[in-house]
Amino acid sequence: MLDALRKGAGTWIAKVFIALLIFSFAIWGVADFLQGFNQSTAAKVGETEVSLLDFERTYRSDLNRLSQQIGRPLTPDEGSSLGIPQQALGRLVAEAAMNNAAKNLQLGVSDERLASIIQSDPAFRGFDGRYDRGRLQQLLQANGYREDEYVIQRRNIAERGQLAEGVAGGMKAPISYLAVLDAYQRESRNADYLLITAEQIGEIEDPSTDALNAYFEENKADFRAPEYREIKYIALTPETLARAEDVNEDDALAEYERRKDDFFQPERRKVRQMSFPSQDEAEAAAEELKNGKTFDDLMSERNLANNDVALGLMAKSDFLDEALGDAAFSLAEGETSGAVEGRFSTVILNLEEIRPEATQPFEEVREGIVRDLAQEQAEREILDLLDEIEDARAGGALLDEVGNRFSLTVETPAAFDASGNTTAETEVDLPAADGLVSGTFDSDVAVENDVLQLGDQGFLWYEVTKVTPSRDRTIDEVEDRVIAAWKRDELTKRLDEKAEELLTRAQNGTPLLALATGEGLEVKTAEGLTRNATSGDFGREATTSLFSGPVGTVASTNGEAANSRLILRVSGTETPSFDASATEVATLGDQLSQQLQDSLLGQFVTEQENQAGVEINQAGIARVIGLDNNSHY
Repeated sequence: MLDALRKGAGTWIAKVFIALLIFSFAIWGVADFLQGFNQSTAAKVGETEVSLLDFERTYRSDLNRLSQQIGRPLTPDEGSSLGIPQQALGRLVAEAAMNNAAKNLQLGVSDERLASIIQSDPAFRGFDGRYDRGRLQQLLQANGYREDEYVIQRRNIAERGQLAEGVAGGMKAPISYLAVLDAYQRESRNADYLLITAEQIGEIEDPSTDALNAYFEENKADFRAPEYREIKYIALTPETLARAEDVNEDDALAEYERRKDDFFQPERRKVRQMSFPSQDEAEAAAEELKNGKTFDDLMSERNLANNDVALGLMAKSDFLDEALGDAAFSLAEGETSGAVEGRFSTVILNLEEIRPEATQPFEEVREGIVRDLAQEQAEREILDLLDEIEDARAGGALLDEVGNRFSLTVETPAAFDASGNTTAETEVDLPAADGLVSGTFDSDVAVENDVLQLGDQGFLWYEVTKVTPSRDRTIDEVEDRVIAAWKRDELTKRLDEKAEELLTRAQNGTPLLALATGEGLEVKTAEGLTRNATSGDFGREATTSLFSGPVGTVASTNGEAANSRLILRVSGTETPSFDASATEVATLGDQLSQQLQDSLLGQFVTEQENQAGVEINQAGIARVIGLDNNSHY
């Protein structure tokens, strides 16, 4: 409903919202946080008020919309950290500033015009496509609006639209601006370049002991052991609670009888099917079968392999074509049918094997039935046991005591860090309970933690048993990693040095071809590259360097691939002629015009706020969003 309300403003209210994304925080610098507000007022701009009800509606709508995008409800604290209250209030203050300005300018909308605006809103059309007052009443009631309240808001929207039209309506981007930006975007360049890779540098030798030790000391923090923590936990799930030994034989037999149809296998037949393009050809083949040919002989004549004709084991109900199913189940084992006219083609069927119907005996399925019954019983008991364990924990019982009392296993996984990795830098084996790793590092030894949800029906209790602080490792512990890191850095250093050397020579006038010959490289070319595109060896950084100067510019840059450098020379440039009537230019013009209008309108709104003064009822807003008065929203 709020979305429909805002759509009524057309593009101008949308422009206000866009502008507020840029300018909304400007209001906080001029706002006076007063205590003498009416209980129902969220903010005032001049003499125009924003009600707490409007703020709550807008805030809740924004919070719900973002919650749906994320896939879970957001708490007030989370919403505040994301700036949702500020953005909602900023939009409403901007609207109030526009309302205040429209009032001062004595703008207005006639009742007839307002009625026409409301009645033309697509949201209020009935099934016949025409305005439906009942539909209007239904939407208003569903969203907590009175009709007179909605009419006032719609009138304000129309008046703001008039004001916005007067401030920035019809503003177009200058044609010269378009021409320059079009040339900038569509200009393409060519380059000659050398590609330096790790292969040109060669193998990096291991560092000397002194060099390795010095490198380790300089970068010791990179090899520091993180803090590790150990926990113990109890998982209460239907699987851990299930006791197959508690299921008696009579109950299992009764369940078998109840589910006997699940263990029944109807008769199945292994069938081969040969299709023919016409009834006549199928009849001719059937006649040959009567005269002594076999189904395999027909397959050989038609160059068909077994995969081309095999249907596999099929019950009668598996046949999509009933005629073929009836034919297949009328044959004796090893028998071949005559021509059978199916829904899609005429076929000949061959029956290779018959497997009669059968019911699995109780002994074969007993284990699965017992497991299912134990699981079902556990699902019924789990919530009662949850309450008992929580009571025990509240009474001071430790996890080991809980495990013994309720016959639950206390698990002790390997120590892990805040990333969930073990000391061997492999992922720790933990149950998939949201918040377990983060909760472990928010807790401490001997602290009782809140129970966590585990899957759809499970729960998990955990305790931190040991904290191993972060520490500096010795070089002996991480020597291989230090050597590998030294080599990576040394390769980067040598690539940079080689690139800098070749760049200096190129800038001093040495042709790229001469450099390539001396270094065993190849002069490559790249053509038609634009600012917004990457291609081949040219990544984003290389493309930027390509456009860093005029033709003849020489530059060094990283290549697209890792551990590669380019020495490039701009060899040519081309700028397409400007065509103001081109579709892409028209689209660009619309975008630029919209940006100019948004910018101007945003500045107008900010100036109105500054002139009229903005007052914020901080306490009232804090109550609405569920934070205390000292919170920064």
